[in-house]
Amino acid sequence: MQSTMMHMPLMINQILERANQIFGNREIVSRRPDKSLHRTTYGALYRRSRQLAAALVEAGIRPGDRVATLMWNHAFHLEAYFGIPAAGAVLHTLNLRLAPDDIAYIINDAQDRILLVDDILVPLMEKFKPMVKLERIIVVPTSGARVPEGYDNYEQFIERDASAYRYPEFDENAACGMCYTSGTTGRPKGVVYSHRSTVLHALGVALPDCLDLSVTDAVLAVTPMFHANSWGVPYAAAMVGANQVYPAQHMGAADLLDLMESEQVTLAMGVPTIWLTIQQALEAESMRWKLKKGIRMMVGGSAAPPAMIAAFEKHDLSIKHGWGMTELSPVGTLSWLKPEHATLPAEEQYGIRALQGIPLPLVELRIMGDDGPMSWDGKSVGELQARGPWVTGGYYNSPTDPDKFTPDGWLRTGDVASINPAGYMRISDRTKDLIKSGGEWISSVDIENAIMGHPAVAEAAVIAVKHPKWDERPLAAVVLKPGSEASIEELRKHLEAHFAKWQIPDDWAFIDAIPRTSTGKFLKTRLRDDFKSWVSRTPG
Repeated sequence: MQSTMMHMPLMINQILERANQIFGNREIVSRRPDKSLHRTTYGALYRRSRQLAAALVEAGIRPGDRVATLMWNHAFHLEAYFGIPAAGAVLHTLNLRLAPDDIAYIINDAQDRILLVDDILVPLMEKFKPMVKLERIIVVPTSGARVPEGYDNYEQFIERDASAYRYPEFDENAACGMCYTSGTTGRPKGVVYSHRSTVLHALGVALPDCLDLSVTDAVLAVTPMFHANSWGVPYAAAMVGANQVYPAQHMGAADLLDLMESEQVTLAMGVPTIWLTIQQALEAESMRWKLKKGIRMMVGGSAAPPAMIAAFEKHDLSIKHGWGMTELSPVGTLSWLKPEHATLPAEEQYGIRALQGIPLPLVELRIMGDDGPMSWDGKSVGELQARGPWVTGGYYNSPTDPDKFTPDGWLRTGDVASINPAGYMRISDRTKDLIKSGGEWISSVDIENAIMGHPAVAEAAVIAVKHPKWDERPLAAVVLKPGSEASIEELRKHLEAHFAKWQIPDDWAFIDAIPRTSTGKFLKTRLRDDFKSWVSRTPG
C-alpha cells in the first residue's frame, strides 16, 4: 500500500524562497575588511542569489558543474551558498588557510570551472592560479577596491533582472555542495552534499534540543563558511529567519565580543581554541562588554573541557558541546541535559555537557570492537561508526575505501568512543592519537581536558613520545595563560585525582602556542614532528 502524501523534493531553493517570503526584513550583518559593518536582508539575499544563479547559467554553467569560492564569512559568501545551487551547480568552498599547492590540488580534483574570490584574497589566488585550469575568475569587491585587470567584477557579473528566473529541475539527491576533508593523514578527499541531505541536516540542527534555532535568534558564525557549510547553520538560520552575523577575517576575541554586543547575538559557533581566547578576554575585562543574557555557544572540532563550560557559566554564556565531521555534513551529536539531570550538582552537569552528546535524529551510531558491535554501557570502548541521511557513503573521484567504510554501509569515523545507556557518546581519542604504554591505552583527550582545568593553563595537547621499555609515553605540551605560572610538579599533582600514576605524563614542554589545523583544531602531526627526537623521561 502506498501513502497518499505528495512527493515534494527537498531543495535548498525552498529555504531561499521561504526566507524571502516570510523573513524578508530579517538582517544579515557582516564585517568589511576595514571592520565597518555591511547590512543587508533576506529579501536582498533572495534577489541577489537569483541574480548570481541567472548569471552563472548565462555564463555556461550547467547542472552538476562545480563553482568554487575562496571567501571569508560574509553576506556575499551567503549569496553563493544559495545562488550556486539555485543554478543547479555545486558550491565548492575552498579552504583559504591551506597552502597554495593544496588548494590547486583540490580545485583540479573537483574540476572547478568558475571561482568566486574576495578581492583581499586575490594575492593568495594568484599563487595557485598557474597550477589550475579555471575558465573564469570573478572577484567580489568586499573592500571597495578596484577589481584588478583580467578578472570579472562580481557586482557587474550579477547585475541583471532575475525576477523571471526559473530554477532548473533536478532530483533532490543531486549534488548542491562539496567540501574536502582536512587531509591530515593523506590527500584531502571530497565529500559531496545533496539538496536532500542539506535540508534534512538544517532541520536536524534547528531542533529545540539541538541548537533551538528560531526567528528570535541572532547567530554569529565564527566557524568558517569554507569548511563543512559552516556546520550547516547558515541554511538552518535562513530556514527559521534568524538574523545572521559574520565576522569576515576579524577573528580576534575583542572583535568577536564587539559583534556579539552590537548585534545582540544569541547563538555563536566556533572551535574551542576560539572560545579559549574569548574566555581569557572576558576574565581580563569582564565589564567591557554588555552581552545579551543567556548566549548559547555551539562548540565543536575538539573536546570542550568541563572547566571551560564552568568558566563561561560565570559570564552567563552556555556551551552546547557537539561532535561531527566533514563526512557528516557535519553535525552528528550534540550534548544537552535531560530532565533527570536537573537536580544533579553543577559539577556533574558540566561533566555530562562535556560529553560529545546524543546523536541527532536520523543519525545512527555504533561502537565496534574486534568481535562486532559493543553494548551501550558507557564502559565498552571501540571504533565509532555512523550512518544516516546526511552521512557520506563515499568520497568524490575516489574508490570506496574499506578503511573508511564497512561492507554493511557504515562510516568508520576514526574516533575511539563509548556510549552510555542514556545515549551519550564520549570520544576517548582519535585512533591515531591514542597512546599505548606498556600494552595499556592512554587517552590523550582525557589528559588534555584535565590539564586545561588548571587555572594557569590556557591550552594543552598530549602526544606519544618514544620510550625504550614502555614503547610510548605521554608528553604534555602546555601553553600557560599570560602572567600565570605553574610548575611540572603542580600540574602532575593536579592530575593525580583523575588518573592512575602510570597514566600521568612525566614529560612536559611549555610552549608559546599549540599548532593548529586550517580549521582551528590542534595539529598533533606537527607536534609529533616537533618532538620526534624526544625520548621519554619516565623511569624504566
